[in-house]
Amino acid sequence: MSLGEIAHAGPLSNATRLGIMLYLLPRRKALFADLQRVLGLTPGNLDSHIKTLERHGYVEIRKVIRDRPRTAVYITELGERETWKYVEKLRRALEEAGNV
Repeated sequence: MSLGEIAHAGPLSNATRLGIMLYLLPRRKALFADLQRVLGLTPGNLDSHIKTLERHGYVEIRKVIRDRPRTAVYITELGERETWKYVEKLRRALEEAGNV
């Protein structure tokens, strides 16, 4: 698969959604506010991307109670598996293009 084909293949082809998933991989979960801060997104923009990932089964959204109710985003097993597969496709495509 070429880099061009990968760039238009599925929900992870969007850099913001890939960034969300890469942030979640080692952590398993993150608060909405933390994702917003780290990625520099508006609440509406982040919400839109998270909803797309949720529709594909890559993340789950839950309300958690700490000092006040907050929204937490959890990576699913499917999300973890698909993110690793996507990263591997990118790696192979870059190798084939001679960039790694």
